[in-house]
Amino acid sequence: MNIRQYEPRDQEDVWKLHNVALDDAGAHAGNGSWDDDLHDIDTVYAMDRGAFPVGVLNDQIVAMGALKKMIDSTAEIKRMRVDPKLQGRGLGKKMLLALENQATKYGYSTIKLDTTSIQSKAQQLYEHSGYRRVGIKEFQGFEVICYKKKGF
Repeated sequence: MNIRQYEPRDQEDVWKLHNVALDDAGAHAGNGSWDDDLHDIDTVYAMDRGAFPVGVLNDQIVAMGALKKMIDSTAEIKRMRVDPKLQGRGLGKKMLLALENQATKYGYSTIKLDTTSIQSKAQQLYEHSGYRRVGIKEFQGFEVICYKKKGF
């Protein structure tokens, strides 16, 4: 898998991957205003020390993730998705490392992220990558586990 930055021509494929991955995980809250960022990726993520890399395999987008500034020293990883047919092959780990490397380049010292309590594969990835649980919240009827990592 090659990782490159999002381009506007990727919009349809990113939207499809977002929905397919959440549906497969049983963690899709339906589409709503909480998805507005995916319709304006350049503005939301590409500016102000953010990024939206996509993973491409055989000319298809099979993974994605986003880095978004929270405060000067802290970024948030959002929108981590891997094509369900390709999960378990290290693509999520590769995307996570790419996002952490981007965070380092931008000078962040802390990364926060979250995932639903039913997404056990995502939890394993984050915990094996050094993220620690720091809380639980609720979103659209889902229990969400919050993670944090310092020094990556």
